[in-house]
Amino acid sequence: MKISYVKHNDIDFLKWDDCINRSLNGIVYAYSWYLNIVAGEWDALVGDDYKVVFPLVKGKKYGVSYLYQPLFTQQLGVFSSIKIDSQNIKLFLDSIPKKFQHQIINFNTFNYLKNDKGEIFERVTYQLDLVQSYFDLSSNYNDNTKRNISKSIAMGVSVNKMLSVADYIHFKRQNLMVPLKDDQIELLNRIMLQALEKGVGEIYAAFTDHRELCAAAFFICSNEKVIYLSAASNELGRTNRAMFTLVDQFINNYSESQLVLDFEGSSIESVARFYAGFGAKKCTYLQLVVNRLPWYLKLFKR
Repeated sequence: MKISYVKHNDIDFLKWDDCINRSLNGIVYAYSWYLNIVAGEWDALVGDDYKVVFPLVKGKKYGVSYLYQPLFTQQLGVFSSIKIDSQNIKLFLDSIPKKFQHQIINFNTFNYLKNDKGEIFERVTYQLDLVQSYFDLSSNYNDNTKRNISKSIAMGVSVNKMLSVADYIHFKRQNLMVPLKDDQIELLNRIMLQALEKGVGEIYAAFTDHRELCAAAFFICSNEKVIYLSAASNELGRTNRAMFTLVDQFINNYSESQLVLDFEGSSIESVARFYAGFGAKKCTYLQLVVNRLPWYLKLFKR
C-alpha cells in the first residue's frame, strides 16, 4: 500500500469524506467538517488514493511538534472501506513523520495495534444496539434504571426536542460537572450548530411538570452510530432523575433501527453505571502514547 503524508491544505476533502462515509468503521469524529472544528489545520496519512485514511491532529509547543487527541473526539485512528488488520495499522504508524516526538492517539474500536511503537492503554466506551424492539430493549434495563424512570415519570418529567443550541449552551455553562473553559464551550457550540445544519444532530431536553428545564443532551449521528456527545443536568434534574427518562425516550424513538447508541466511556464509576444500566455493553478501544522526547522534556504535556 502506498501511504502519503498530506498537509492540511492539500487534503482532498471530498475524497476524504467519501472514504469515511464508505468505511466499515466510519464515525462522525473523522469527517473533515468535524475535524476542522476540533483540530484546526490537521494533517493526514492517505493510503491508495483515499481508500484508507488516518487523521493526524497536530500541535507545537516549545518548538516540539506533537500529535494529540482533540476535545469532544473520543476515537480516531485508521479508517478504511476495506478490511484492515494490525499489519495495515503498523504501516500507517511507521509512516507518521518522525518530527512528531510526542503522540497521544485514540484509535477506534475496529483498530488493532501491536505494541512496538510506545505504550498502549485500553480505554472503554459503552454501546447499545438499537435493532431490537423498545419492549426488548427496556426489558434489559437494570432494576435501578427502571426504578428511576418510573420515579421520573411519576414526578411529571417530560421530554421534547424543542431546545435551541443557544439555550443548551447556556444551560451547560450553568451546570458543568467537568470544568470547561470558554473556548472549549465555544467548540461544543460550533459542533452543535454545524451538526444541526447538516441534519446529523439532535438536542433532547427534559422539563419538570412546571415546564422548568432540568436536563438536556446532545446526540450526533453518522454511519449508523449515534453518539451521546454532551449532557447536562441541574439539581432539579438530578432530584427528578430526568436524564433517565431523557435517554429512555431517545431509545424508544430509535428502537428497531440499525443504529448503535455510543454513550462514550467514563472513568467516573457512577457515570459508567448509568450507561450500563440501559443495557449498554462495554467496548474497548486502544490509546497509543509515544514519547521520544529528550530526557529534559520527558514531562512534556500538551
